This record gives sequence, C-alpha cells and structure tokens, in this order.
Amino acid sequence: MTSIPTAVSPPSRILLGPGPSDVPASVRAALGAPTIGHLDPYFLSVMDEVSAMLRTVLGTKNRLTFPVSGTGSAGMEACLVNVVEPGDRVLVPQNGAFGARLAEIAERAGAEVTRVPGEWGRAMDEDVMARAAAGKKYKVVCAVHGETSTGVLQDLAPMRRLADRLGALLLVDAVTTTGGVAVDMDAAGVDVLYSGTQKCLSCPPGLSPVSFSPRAEDVMASRKSRVQSWYLDVSLIKSYWGTDRVYHHTAPINMTYALHEALRLVLEEGLAGRIRRHAVNAKALGEGLAALGLSLRVPEGERLPPLTTVAVPEGVDDAATRRALLDGYGIEIGGGLGPFKGNTWRFGLMGAGSTRRNVLVCLAALAATLRGRHAGKAGDAIAAAEAAWE
Repeated sequence: MTSIPTAVSPPSRILLGPGPSDVPASVRAALGAPTIGHLDPYFLSVMDEVSAMLRTVLGTKNRLTFPVSGTGSAGMEACLVNVVEPGDRVLVPQNGAFGARLAEIAERAGAEVTRVPGEWGRAMDEDVMARAAAGKKYKVVCAVHGETSTGVLQDLAPMRRLADRLGALLLVDAVTTTGGVAVDMDAAGVDVLYSGTQKCLSCPPGLSPVSFSPRAEDVMASRKSRVQSWYLDVSLIKSYWGTDRVYHHTAPINMTYALHEALRLVLEEGLAGRIRRHAVNAKALGEGLAALGLSLRVPEGERLPPLTTVAVPEGVDDAATRRALLDGYGIEIGGGLGPFKGNTWRFGLMGAGSTRRNVLVCLAALAATLRGRHAGKAGDAIAAAEAAWE
C-alpha cells in the first residue's frame, strides 16, 4: 500500500530574493476565507473593488483593468496576443531576461520582431531603439519598467516618445514595479500593462493584473484574426469582469480575496509613502553592500528600488554563499540569470519585505558569511545603512 505523505510544513524564510516576497498575515488569512461561487453576488462585488483598487495603484482610469488568472508570464502573454496579429512589427529591448521572453512570445504570435541588443545592467536608450527601428512603422514598442534579472529601472518617457514616432502602442512590463515604484500608467502614456501579485504587492503568485488603454481597446476591436489563445482572449474575459458577468472560466476565488487584501494594504499605507519606503530601504541596502566592499551592478540613476544586483566577489562561490545564507540564517537571495548567472546576486526588498529590519539582518548575515578577505565588517555596513536612513 502506498504510504500517505505528511502534510506540508514549509520552513519559515526571510524572502529577500527576486520574488516571491513575504506575505502579510492578513493576506494569508484572506486565502483561507470561505470559498464561494465565482458568480456569487458577494464575489462579484469583490471583483469590482479589486479592479477599482488596481486602477488607483496603477494610476489609470482604464475600463479594462483586472487580474488575469495566472502568474506574471500569463499577463505578459495575454497582453501580447491580444494586441498583436501575424505580420505586425514589434520592437523589443534585449537588455535583460524578460525582454527576451517578450520577444519570444511576440514571435509565437506571428509578429515580425525586432530585437534591440542592450547592455545588461543598463537602461535602454531611445536613440538605440530608434536606429533599430530603421524608419519603419511598428504596432507595438515594448518596455520593461523594472527588469528583475538586472535590477534596472527603465524611464518610460523616452519609450513613449519613441512609440509616438513609430505610430505604436507602448506595452510595459510592470511586474516588479507595481506597488513599489510609481507606475502612473495614464500620465506615462502606457497603452498596455501587465504585472504580478508576488513582488511589491506581497501576495502569493497566481494572478497577473493587466490594463488596456482606450487606444489599445480600439486596436483589439479592429483585429482581423482571432486571438490565438482562447483562455487569454480579453474580448471574452472582459465580459466576465465587466457588467455582463458572462461566464468564461472559474476564477481563482481565494487568490482574488488575497489580492483584494494586498491592494487594500497598499492603499491603507498610502501609495506615495509605500514608494518612498521602497526607495529609502533600497538606498540603505545599497550603501551597506558598498561598505562591505561589494560592487553594485547598476548605476545609481538607473537602479530599481525593489531589486538590487551585486557582483559576486572574485573567489566566492555564488551558489554556496546563497545556500549558506539559507541554511544558516533562513535568508533567501537570488542568483543571476543569463550573462549574470554565477556572477551576480539579486537582493529583493519588496512589499512587506522592504523593512529596516530586513536590511540590517541581511547585511549582518552576508558579512558573517563572507567573513575574511571577501567582505568588510558588519558594523561598517550597518553604519552606512543607518546613515542612509538618516
């Protein structure tokens, strides 16, 4: 007879990697609230409140603003396949892992994709993107607002100017910035946006907020071909999230509760204050890491507050150090991807995890793990962080 596994009992961790982030107790409690029907009047009111709170957090009045059932990559795919048709030109930066993913999804949707090479650890330049466009008109210009693989924050203003020059929609990855960096979708002129729940919103992974501008709605309404994905077809999903309430699929009810509570906590704290908290704690962490003798990967003016990347010191084993932090201190940090694999650490201070305590605990644990010639003293790092807060 097959033995029955014991019930899951995960260890307690301090999540300071690229995501997921620590989940507040009230969000976890929301997951355990009674499950009701996906067309129950109470649940429909929760859906309405989720959409309204998302509009506030994203800085938009877009009617089509709701969470897709799936993680951030599902949101990425939903946004692309709904506005892109076979033969459309799409311009995509390639200065990080998630720009590469955007390009692959657009190609699978039949787009003619122009990949624009960029330096990992640096923001994309408008002129470089324009030269790659070579004077052609484009359907979509893509931008990764917060590149999780590199720790770069992309200024969206030049990307909007470029999209205007090319007659294109501006599609933005805001997975790592939503709830931790000002997105201001309408003010920035973003037409299509997707995000994720597991980063600065401090909700478990499983939903992907998306938003479409009226201009994007017009593009979708004038499609000549059907969206290649039935499940991610916004023309179908919007009838469920809109006033018609037409059944499309069974929504993840308890995850929607959790997102509702996560968004409520954002608004309770105040969006401006929350953004400032992320910026101040990231500055303190960066100063502390520098005091340990570590080199930050991204120039100060281009750093992504929720995600800091650091060069692994020469002679230090990347994976062994991360494992030592996990086993010895219960701290998770992330390794690098692509060209940064094996030579970069990624430190996330996201949502509920962006605290003074976590900065200090992380610096002390890292100093102890790298003791000797590989790093400076914990006291120096903590003093540098304290000075940044002051």
